[in-house]
Parts: sequence; C-alpha cells; structure tokens
Amino acid sequence: MARPGFEREQRIQFELEDCSFETLALRAGQHRSDEGEHSDPIYPTSSYVFSSAREAAARFGGEEEGNIYSRFTNPTVRAFEQRIAALEGGERAVATSSGMAAILSVGLSLLKCGDHVVCSRSVFGSTVALFQKYLSRAGIETTFVDPTDLAAWRAALRDNTRLLFLETPSNPLSELTDVRAVADIAHQHGALLAVDNCFCTPVLQQPLSQGADLVVHSATKYLDGQGRCIGGAVVGRKAEMEEIFGFIRTGGACLSPFNAWVFLKGLETLPIRMRAHCENAQTMAEWLQQQPGIERVHYAGLASHPQHQLAKRQQSGFGGVLSFEVSGGQEAAWRFIDATEMVSITGNLGDVKTTITHPYTTTHGRMTEEDKAVAGIKQNLIRLSVGLESLDDLKTDMQRGLAAL
Repeated sequence: MARPGFEREQRIQFELEDCSFETLALRAGQHRSDEGEHSDPIYPTSSYVFSSAREAAARFGGEEEGNIYSRFTNPTVRAFEQRIAALEGGERAVATSSGMAAILSVGLSLLKCGDHVVCSRSVFGSTVALFQKYLSRAGIETTFVDPTDLAAWRAALRDNTRLLFLETPSNPLSELTDVRAVADIAHQHGALLAVDNCFCTPVLQQPLSQGADLVVHSATKYLDGQGRCIGGAVVGRKAEMEEIFGFIRTGGACLSPFNAWVFLKGLETLPIRMRAHCENAQTMAEWLQQQPGIERVHYAGLASHPQHQLAKRQQSGFGGVLSFEVSGGQEAAWRFIDATEMVSITGNLGDVKTTITHPYTTTHGRMTEEDKAVAGIKQNLIRLSVGLESLDDLKTDMQRGLAAL
C-alpha cells in the first residue's frame, strides 16, 4: 500500500515540468520513500532483494522496471540524473564516475573503429589526450580545429565524421564557439554535436536548446560547487542516451550513490552560486586588466574579448573562470602564484573558494609543446577560478602576486 500523500507527490513531480529553473534545481527528480523524508535520501547498497525468482528474472530481462544492481540502477543516482536532465532540457541523463568518464562514454558508445571526430583544439588537456591517444587505439581518428573558425569546422569534415566535440567557453582561454552554427554544420553532415558545458552549467547556457545533441558535464566542478566529489554526466535524447547507458552498465564507469547525493545538494544552490561567481569574476577581470604586469586578461565578459557579443547572445552570464598573462614568462607566473596566500593552488575549478593554477604545467601539462602553442597555452598564463570570497580580500591576495612580478 502506498504511503499517504504518494499520489500527490507523483502529481507534483509531473507538474514540475512547467516550473522555473530555480524550482527544478531544488525539486526535480526527488521521489520520497515511504519514510516521507524531506531531503533526498542516500541508497548506499550494491544490490537489491527481489520478492521472487520470477521478479528477479523479469527485472534482469527488462520486462519489469525496478532496481537491479547499483552499477546501473540506484535511486539516488537516478534522482541526480533526472534533475540535471531537467535543468539542461534533455530527455534523459546518464551519470558517470567523472567528467572524463562522461566524454569516454560518448566516444565508446556512439563511435566505432573507422569513425572520425572533429574536436575543438581548445579543450581540457585530458580531453585532448583521450581523443588523440586512447580513442585512436580503437581506430577512432580526431582532427582538431580552431573553435572560433566555422570554415575550419566544415573543412575538417570527412565522409566518416560522426561526432563534433567542443567546450564553450574553453578552458582556460574563454574562447567561444557558436553552438548553433556548429550544430547546423554537424547535422547537415549527418553527425552529432556534443558540448562540454562545464564552465557555464545550465544556469548560464543550455546547448541542447541551441541545437546540440549531447551535453557533457564534469559534475566535480560547479554542479558540486565545493570541491567534495568526483563525477560526471551526459544529457541528451533517449536514443543516444540508451546507448551511453548500455556502455556504463557494461563498462562500470558509474557514479556512486554518495557522490550523487552530494551533487543533488550542489544543484540546489547552483542558480544563486553561478550568478555570484559571474559578478565576482567580472569585477576581478576588469580590475586585473588595469594592473601593471598584466599583459592580457581572457574573459568573455570584457568588452575587449573578441567574442563578447557571441557570449552575450548564447549565454545568460559570463561565468566564474578567467585567465591572464603576466610579464616575465613561466618564472614570473610561478612567482605570482606562490606569492598568494589565501587562494588555493589547485587544478580544480568551480569551487566557492577561489583557485589558481598554471595551465602550462598542470591541467594542460601532458599536451605536446606544439599542441600547447596551437591552443594558446602560454608559459606566462595563469587561470583563476573566482570564488565567493570578499572581493576586497581577493584583490589583496592578487596584489601579493602582482608585487612578486
């Protein structure tokens, strides 16, 4: 017998489809157990008990819906999947063990030996390594292009091109790609477009509404927001997501229930956090570009950014990550970083605490010297993921870095 109020809860879940983004971030995917808990529960179990051998056979055979094994069916993970799918406007989401696992699952579930990928050259260093080194071993070839050059995207297409992949804004130079234009290029060729939406999150950008077929996330970043857990997600149409789900079920790159619960808590505050990150990053970018020793600031919110107008058109905010170049090369960049006292020297980003890193030797360190040069990853480049501390305190810490130049 269903607990009292169960039918009302199911009706509320259905009507959430018409609710605002802020409400979806708090309520989508929440299904209370018979205990009637207010907060999302954690289901830390590896397997589930069936009422009979017949029920077990029906579950495993796909004849009956229900939990089977937490590698691919877990209520907490499912709640996170439903919530991020609702926020991105996708039909379905599949959670993964990390952001890189999300990209890997796209590659190995939707591509095969002999297929070709066109990828932005301005993506996370590990993404480059995944396509360039590991997927190539499976017979999947990748061509890297300038993310801002639509002619380059078209020219790179081959008869066997099946996927176009990009992140916008890019890590760490805030280069933008026109999502709708590249989606049109992909679809005219019969290919799919996948967009890494890590920097913007669905609060600031929804690539599916601009024509993309798939959105990937490192939930480790802003979706969590406090640097606590590793995880990822892919969002898209049911047809492609069923293939990706099949890969996760078999390959095992699944998200743990505890991490899914942490991400659910992170999503509850995502809208308000992202707006605060944007405000702080905008102020810091404007301030940094006025400081001596700073040669250039990369941030799409600046009027000087070459794609500022595109950012205004396809995003509702400019994000919390910026990068800047200092005078004096790598040694100067390291002195700047080492002179700071409050910000965290770490490769992670999207945290409420400001983080700083030297991409050339950390996040993009595994790239070849040639690939770094092509991608614009210079030795004097510093990436700053602006958190939610007092701006006065952040400026004081940045002054320590500037004094060391």
